[in-house]
Amino acid sequence: MGEDSRAGIEYLRGDATAPQGKGVKVIAHVCNDLGGWGKGFVVALSRRWPAPEAAYRRWHRERSGNDFGLGAVQLVQVERYVWVANLIGQRGTRTGRSTGAPVRYEAVDSALARLGEHALRLGASVHMPRIGCGLAGGRWELVEPLVTARLTDRGVPVTVYDHD
Repeated sequence: MGEDSRAGIEYLRGDATAPQGKGVKVIAHVCNDLGGWGKGFVVALSRRWPAPEAAYRRWHRERSGNDFGLGAVQLVQVERYVWVANLIGQRGTRTGRSTGAPVRYEAVDSALARLGEHALRLGASVHMPRIGCGLAGGRWELVEPLVTARLTDRGVPVTVYDHD
């Protein structure tokens, strides 16, 4: 089917905002905990659908009364069979002087566990870029086992897209 399959994850070249396959699909990506949206994968998401950004910004703005924070997940339906999952897995953003990556692996792990519940309930497959590894500065060899444990080992099909 795909170009490569390791640990139950299918790897494809392509665009994660145009997920392949049939059925219900959830596009997962990592957001920061500051309410910032505007660089990286979210730019492509917002070009296709304005709803995930609007929902994320509202979620952050109203955070005193909701679960917004590291490890949380927000599901936004963008088409009949397509959802976007905003995963809060990044503490702040990288600035010129900061050291260390903003990704928080334990938050990504918690968010993926919650995402797994949603995906199983929806009967959905999950589609993503190499989450936490772009602007969040994480390493895929640390994220991949979390994706495997929280999603594929529980029977959720996962496709990871590498942009050309």
